[in-house]
Amino acid sequence: MNALPLILTVFIACAVEAVEALTIVLAAGITREWKSTLQGMAVALVALAVITAAIGPAVSHLPLTPLRLVVGALLAIFGLQWLRKAVLRATGYKALHDEASAYLREVTAAKEAARESRRGINDWYAFTLAFKGVLLEGLEVVFIVVTFGTNQKNVGAAVIGAAAAIIAVTITGIAVRAPLTKVPENWMKFAVGVMLTSFGTFWGAEGAGVEWPGNDGALLVIIPLVALFGAACIFWLRSRKTAAAAPAMETETVGS
Repeated sequence: MNALPLILTVFIACAVEAVEALTIVLAAGITREWKSTLQGMAVALVALAVITAAIGPAVSHLPLTPLRLVVGALLAIFGLQWLRKAVLRATGYKALHDEASAYLREVTAAKEAARESRRGINDWYAFTLAFKGVLLEGLEVVFIVVTFGTNQKNVGAAVIGAAAAIIAVTITGIAVRAPLTKVPENWMKFAVGVMLTSFGTFWGAEGAGVEWPGNDGALLVIIPLVALFGAACIFWLRSRKTAAAAPAMETETVGS
């Protein structure tokens, strides 16, 4: 695979996680105390760096064929879950993820929490909130970077994509000092779901011994097919919802 598609795939996937982490950090920093918030974020980043340094080389030394089978299966599972949620949200069967509402919930909780100092940290709540938010979202970024980079034997390109996403989201968040509510997050998650499912299917099948026609070029067929499948599900569910709503509207018209 060319490095550019790998970078773009990792960029989009990591940008989604970075937006969610940014929401938590902003809520802690603006509502509580920036110093403790940044300390929590820094400790989480150090922990993620250690985890990446420990896992990356270990994974790279595993046999590639069974690794692709296991990683492919995991990516396909995660991808289908992301795709399912994106389809349900796009059709109204599941509420859209609202960063503004998530931000307000975090702000409300932060305002109600008691202020206490621990272990040299002025505001322990702000510290732990930022630490947990960055660490949990960051672990998903690490998983994406390690799996994509190792399977394509180009960890450097995966790191570039992840770093670019984190930097872009961070700079934007600092500039607006607010959660990124205008980001089309659901469609980004749809794209991530398509990519994870496609790569998972491709690598999992390779790990099981399948030889794809055109090798990596097969992804140029798999990715559009998965995207078309997701789009078809959206079209079908929207049609089904419209058909179900029509009799109810006719009943209300007759009754009135």
